[in-house]
Amino acid sequence: MKPVNNSDVLYVGLMTFALFLGAGNLIFPPELGQQAGHQLGWAMAGFLLTGVGLPLLGVVAAARMGGGLSRITQDLPPLLATLIGLVLYLSIGPLFAAPRTGLVAYEFSVMPLLGESAGDASQLIYTLGFFGLSLLAAMFPGRIVDSVGKLITPLLVLVLLLIGGGTLLFPQGEMSGAVSQMEQGAFGSGFLAGYQTLDALASLAFGIVIITALKGRGVHDEKALTGATIKAGIIAAAGLSMVYMALGFLGATSHGIASGTDNGAQMISLYITGIFGDWGQWLLAATMTLACLSTSIGLVTACSEYFHEQFPRVSYRVFAVAMTLACVLVANVGLEQLIALTIPALLVIYPVCIGLIVLCLIRPSLANPRRTFAMMLTPMFIVGLIDGLSGTGLVLFARAADAISVLPFSESGMGWLVPGLAALVLSEASVRIRQNSAAA
Repeated sequence: MKPVNNSDVLYVGLMTFALFLGAGNLIFPPELGQQAGHQLGWAMAGFLLTGVGLPLLGVVAAARMGGGLSRITQDLPPLLATLIGLVLYLSIGPLFAAPRTGLVAYEFSVMPLLGESAGDASQLIYTLGFFGLSLLAAMFPGRIVDSVGKLITPLLVLVLLLIGGGTLLFPQGEMSGAVSQMEQGAFGSGFLAGYQTLDALASLAFGIVIITALKGRGVHDEKALTGATIKAGIIAAAGLSMVYMALGFLGATSHGIASGTDNGAQMISLYITGIFGDWGQWLLAATMTLACLSTSIGLVTACSEYFHEQFPRVSYRVFAVAMTLACVLVANVGLEQLIALTIPALLVIYPVCIGLIVLCLIRPSLANPRRTFAMMLTPMFIVGLIDGLSGTGLVLFARAADAISVLPFSESGMGWLVPGLAALVLSEASVRIRQNSAAA
């Protein structure tokens, strides 16, 4: 058995950090910080829980299950497992997360430089080139550590250090107490904002990418592979936490220089220009392009591998090309419209993914995994579905939302928590009672 090389784990950890550090990771913390003001600590605690803690647990779950989503959903009925897989990979792939990487990179790198001359044509040209580079790297999934972990990530870390250091040393204002903007309170708003990074969903997909990368470095022993995957996840989580806290501080001190901006991309652009002058735009363009490009490569790779696994008659590279073309089309919808479409879908799928992660972590202690998986995920899905559809304006869903508003933690977007835990306890108790009765 080949011993695990620490340098290999470091490179894979850096690759994992870069895969997760994409569009939502950069644009949502500043918005959250600006709204939180003096409540920044509570807001960031909620954000780090869903934006860092859940993705790390997702990587650990994938490592312990020994593979990707197919292993994670192995205790579910095949049709349900397939449905969850399709929804998850379409969400992190061509419908939401992957196109958003190109849009955010465009808003950071091209729009500030072109100014009023920026338009639909320049956005289309940029996204074609951006996703073309993603496709080029994704065509060789076995080399993703070399293309991302060894090449892109070191450059990304360097420019992030410059931006983070400048933000902390030269803040552009004082923290404001604009807590009233947060309907769910600081912690609840941060918790829900962490959903929008899509990283908990991506962790279920990136788990197999990390495992494949480690196998490509010669790590094949199951125990060593699990340990190395978890270490890589911890490296990525530490890096993400530092970036998020710096960006949250940026937002909390941005009221004087970037009030009234439409999104986090514009906020960061104005702030960094205030610190570094015109050179700040070039620094920011490099940072966001590298961050979003690495995530785009990982998402195209993971989605193409999944769909090739589901439909083996179609080659991986055909799916990679199809995913890339779909990303270009969806990306040209526009950033604000894309974010607005994403939120309801996330409220539906996130509780199910959180439940899956928890169940995989405790699976060895479950008396009947198949029964417990189904019983716990069902109420979580129902509550999440009502939350997601409540914004449609239909009376039926509005009444259903009022009904579940009595659930504990519903004001923080976690109304699914108690029903899920109750179903878990009920399932395990009923199985164990039946087993004890049969034994007697």
